Amino acid sequence: MWQSLSERGQWRGELLDRHRDGRVSPKWMSISVVRDAQGAITHHIAQTMDLSELKAAEQRILHLAHHDHLTGLPNRVLLRGRMEQALADASRSGSELAMLFIDLDRFKDINDSLGHHVGDAMLVEVAQRLQRLVRGSDIVARLGGDEFVLVLTGLGGEGARASAAIAQKVLEALRQPVQVERHALHTSASIGIAIFPSDGVDMDALMKGADAAMYHAKAAGRDGLHFYTDAMNQANQERLALEQGLRVAIDRQELFLQYQPQIEAGGLRTVTVEALLRWRHPSLGLVSPVRFIPIAEDTGLIASIGQWVLHEALRQLADWRHRGLTELRVAVNVSAQQLRDDLFAVAVADALAQHGVPGSALELEVTESTAMRDPRRTVAQLQQLRQLGVGLSIDDFGTGYSSLAYLKQLPLNSLKLDRSFVMDIEHDANDAAICAATITLAHSLGLAVVAEGVETRAQLDYLRGLGCDLVQGYLFARPLDPEACQGYIEAQLAPTP
Repeated sequence: MWQSLSERGQWRGELLDRHRDGRVSPKWMSISVVRDAQGAITHHIAQTMDLSELKAAEQRILHLAHHDHLTGLPNRVLLRGRMEQALADASRSGSELAMLFIDLDRFKDINDSLGHHVGDAMLVEVAQRLQRLVRGSDIVARLGGDEFVLVLTGLGGEGARASAAIAQKVLEALRQPVQVERHALHTSASIGIAIFPSDGVDMDALMKGADAAMYHAKAAGRDGLHFYTDAMNQANQERLALEQGLRVAIDRQELFLQYQPQIEAGGLRTVTVEALLRWRHPSLGLVSPVRFIPIAEDTGLIASIGQWVLHEALRQLADWRHRGLTELRVAVNVSAQQLRDDLFAVAVADALAQHGVPGSALELEVTESTAMRDPRRTVAQLQQLRQLGVGLSIDDFGTGYSSLAYLKQLPLNSLKLDRSFVMDIEHDANDAAICAATITLAHSLGLAVVAEGVETRAQLDYLRGLGCDLVQGYLFARPLDPEACQGYIEAQLAPTP
């Protein structure tokens, strides 16, 4: 500065100015010299501008660019920078490094039912719990939504063991309820783990592997961890291909319905047919619903697919009733996403009107776990459907976590006894006891019971003895195409020679 003043008579620049009270503030300063007639310096004139607010704003902008605004954790941009440094350190030292991809289970249900402000408060608490579990050298980041990443560094050759131990601590920590306002929120996590260098040598490869492993953890029942393998990567590619195909399956008319009769246990007469969704992929052939339904639910496609199923089942029922099967009813499965839609009852009413089918000819089946996910909202939704005359049934009863206190509030017509209890009903005393108790409970609540998975005459006779109302299974018919189903029902109605 003094050299510039001496040689050029002025200086401009940024400096730190120490105040009398010891504070230091950044300032922009412009200094000029004043000389007398002989050229000697008589004065220095300085103009200053305090840069404190500008610098603070720059820091805030920089922080926002690299951190998640809600939790304050590093975002994807900062994660990449820190990850590159961590990978370089691990490579030099020959140490393993682990990436944990963490996805909260059923967080969307909390967000949708209680509001985003409650969901946000829960995410902040989750972020704080994750930070308390790791060392200062580790990285905790939020990618967005309910997805978090932990990067565990300096693991030596114990990457798998050490990361599994931390993952177990994460699972345990996230199982503990989160108190937000008056709500005690419960969640869990699905964790995928990828290890450097065996599963990848850069962030993108490790992220892809950990993400694939996380999906396997979810598919295995959630609230667990899974390590990445090549087989998992292949499965992830197949899943992506199915998802892409599913997005155009309706437009390409690849989806179709088959129908399985539900038969009176006493008179062996078909009263209802259950509509079952099928997908004929152009290159893969028939794709099992076990494979594509979870994908449809995870991607949100289940709403549009469910709407198509409802309309197609009602269209087919209208055709059958026009052909003389005037007493036939159709049962359609309802997804959790459809049930969360406040306008679902309106959509059902519109579909019934469009196809000219009375509400009493339609039965909607809701799984036990779906109904109990948000019981109060479910009760309100089902009551609207009952006002349309629609029959309502709880599917897979006994396999979930229903509360009898809520069950008695649901405006149901029937329960479906899960096939897992019917399978060994003749040989397993526990299954027999569950079936007997369920039928007794249902009848005491004024509900009919449908037993699915009936495959032998002995099972049918046993269920009849327990007073079961309807039966469904391979003993009578496999899922049938519409024409075959019509022929099956008409054969039952034909007079005995």
